[in-house]
Amino acid sequence: MPLRHLLAHNRDWASRMEAERPGFFSGLARQQSPRYMWIGCSDSRVPANQITGLEPGEVFVHRNVANVVVPTDLNCLSTIQYAVDMLHVEHVMVVGHYGCGGVQAVLEGIRVGLADNWLRHVRDVADRHQRLLQAVPPERRLDVLCELNVIEQVRHVAQSTVIQDAWARGQPVMLHGWVYGLQDGLLQDLRVSMCGADDVEAAHRAACAGVAQRHGRVLS
Repeated sequence: MPLRHLLAHNRDWASRMEAERPGFFSGLARQQSPRYMWIGCSDSRVPANQITGLEPGEVFVHRNVANVVVPTDLNCLSTIQYAVDMLHVEHVMVVGHYGCGGVQAVLEGIRVGLADNWLRHVRDVADRHQRLLQAVPPERRLDVLCELNVIEQVRHVAQSTVIQDAWARGQPVMLHGWVYGLQDGLLQDLRVSMCGADDVEAAHRAACAGVAQRHGRVLS
């Protein structure tokens, strides 16, 4: 049987969970009521539940290469719509990570194949912030672009019809932008949180300015 070891690990894990917490799986099967949605990178080193200490059923997850949110991606938008309209999540976090391979490919002009078309959205972020990227030392540009990409994707979530409609009807949904450090396992808040349509542009500008300040430059 292929991948027999993974199936064996699964059985060991399920037995251990049921022994430690009787009724865990039956309770989980009856209800899904997460307060959080995580939009992150597909990178295997960035597991949402483990990083945040949340249990299965506590965070609704969507992942793609370079944690991108665009209005033509019905997969991502449908996931956001289900989380907001059906599960009534209270917080949506866009979470990037330092050392992101997709962001690095854009920064260094590396061709990776079909994904180049997807990463065009990250190229748009780099083009938008070209002056800032050129102002920081080359060894810091990847970190800067990873942070800017998160900030821009949070704004894209805020501009989606799903979030705009939720805010218009008074539903409490707060958006956040975080970046994860592979080297230390820590999440950093990029201070781009917003909870209403009136917050979006001011929060976006402040977060971009914060990136510039952290990396030794001030936007004029």
